[in-house]
Amino acid sequence: MKVTIVGAGNVGATAADVIASKSIVSEVVLLDIKEGFAEGKALDIMQTSNTKGFNTRVVGVTSDYSKTSNSDVVVITSGMPRKPGMSREELVGINAKIVKDVTKNILIHSENPVIIVVSNPMDTMTYLTLKSSGLNKKRIIGMGGALDSSRFKTYISLAINKPANDIQGMVIGGHGDTTMIPLKRFAKYNGLPLTDFISEKNIEEIVKSTMVGGATLTKLLGTSAWYAPGSSVAYVVDSVINDHKRIIPSSVYLDGEYGFSDICIGVPCVIGKNGIEEIISLNLNNEEKLLLSNSVDAVKSMNESLSDHI
Repeated sequence: MKVTIVGAGNVGATAADVIASKSIVSEVVLLDIKEGFAEGKALDIMQTSNTKGFNTRVVGVTSDYSKTSNSDVVVITSGMPRKPGMSREELVGINAKIVKDVTKNILIHSENPVIIVVSNPMDTMTYLTLKSSGLNKKRIIGMGGALDSSRFKTYISLAINKPANDIQGMVIGGHGDTTMIPLKRFAKYNGLPLTDFISEKNIEEIVKSTMVGGATLTKLLGTSAWYAPGSSVAYVVDSVINDHKRIIPSSVYLDGEYGFSDICIGVPCVIGKNGIEEIISLNLNNEEKLLLSNSVDAVKSMNESLSDHI
């Protein structure tokens, strides 16, 4: 099995490292436009194989899409971060051109891959990838919900001093500070509600911390995070490649689900060998429905900037 990762920056390289280290596939191709960059990252990862004990082959290439041929899964991390003074329309315009070009080149060499989108603004870039690729909607997945949910569960774990792997929790909605929806009502520790362990006030603090999770790390690091995003990519890739059928909140195309259509936004999905195997319908209360509706409106507003690219 083969995975291609387009963009050898911190997130893409970390994803390649985790995928290789866990022996999820036999080959990872890391592609970047910067001369020698992907090759260097790939060689560095390969030189950990004997100490980590994996046999996955990691190949780095500069803009040579022929090396990505017959990929089962393609991860798109390419794009520019928003710079001071740059409008969201400008950011969308720049990244839309990049993502659309990447998608076109990938499909020349791989007929029907599952595509996982990481590029920002993620929900909008997922929508663009779907519209420009012509692939079945089930084969286009936006990764943000996996990352946001991991952050949510980490903050819960720290607050109640319990193992993160025993925490159940998910984040739906858009992948943004004001659009994501940590579902506090559904969060549990080993099946028990969080209110058995902490107060409602503390739960609200967890929600707030989750919603600014990315911004918090950017402030601390001076750049965007990469360990958790890269690991989240690998988690989704693993569920596809090995048909785990995990329930992972993901940005997917809605066609009537939750009462919304013609939008990619985060909802819980079963992820397997065909990509989106099922969209899970949650019984949301009125407050949660309103939050999701507001999130949809915000993402649709962002999508309006794609008018020249679809």
